[in-house]
Amino acid sequence: MEGREESTNVEDRRGMRVPGGRRGGVGCVGLLVVLAIAYFTGADPRQLLGLIGLVEQLAPPTTEQQVPAGAPAQDDPQAVFVSQVLKATEDTWGQVFKRMGHRYEEPRLVLFDGRVESACGLTSGAVGPFYCPADRKVYLDLSFFRELSRGFGAPGDFAQAYVVAHEVGHHVQNLLGISDQMTRLQARAESQEEVNELSVRLELQADCLAGVYGHFDQQYLEPGDVEEGLRAAAAIGDDRIQRQSQGTTAPESWTHGSSEMRARWLRKGLDAGDPSACETFKTSRL
Repeated sequence: MEGREESTNVEDRRGMRVPGGRRGGVGCVGLLVVLAIAYFTGADPRQLLGLIGLVEQLAPPTTEQQVPAGAPAQDDPQAVFVSQVLKATEDTWGQVFKRMGHRYEEPRLVLFDGRVESACGLTSGAVGPFYCPADRKVYLDLSFFRELSRGFGAPGDFAQAYVVAHEVGHHVQNLLGISDQMTRLQARAESQEEVNELSVRLELQADCLAGVYGHFDQQYLEPGDVEEGLRAAAAIGDDRIQRQSQGTTAPESWTHGSSEMRARWLRKGLDAGDPSACETFKTSRL
């Protein structure tokens, strides 16, 4: 993506002291493993850390403000790449929302390492990339991309762009009121299994919305890039993660969907380029 325009909505907080205690209580290897498992299975990372004896003492959220450090340095190619992807999503969703008769409100993306303070509280990097609807920001620890490549065999630019676009997909859901609707449905759910199914539908829709972005950005992709994204989606399905971590699968506990589901909904968005194709809440077949 050399030469592409960068977003002005990136905050680089890496290396900053986070209020509430020491940073980096978990070793790099342990953090990356827990990061991947927690993000793609929906498990509580603190429980996972406790199981392997690596509990990090997280302080409660604080009202002390963490001041953004500004845009990433130009000699940081991975951060620049993320900024370029964010700009591409801004252009895509700006046009899509305009056609829908709405105005797109751009999210901010925060780069951090170890832990970060957001409107959703103090969060460890062990939870992986996340979107906080309360402040409408995407949070990303770039170490996640190393685990995506090494641990899940999903390297490449579009695999990383897919991760960013998936979180931006959650922002789109928030703007359209879908996230609030899902929260209300979960509050009325009669079982944890029903809560999990609603979560799967939300996550698969975010995968599809990531595909909508990819549909309009394909002119900038190199041969094989789309396949990288599809491999990434397949590599991080709940079924594959569970087989790797526990040797068996439990569909009733899934929160993001199977490998086949994730790749299929990403492809649906890529092919259609239309958010209306991402109606995961109105289909009986996920």
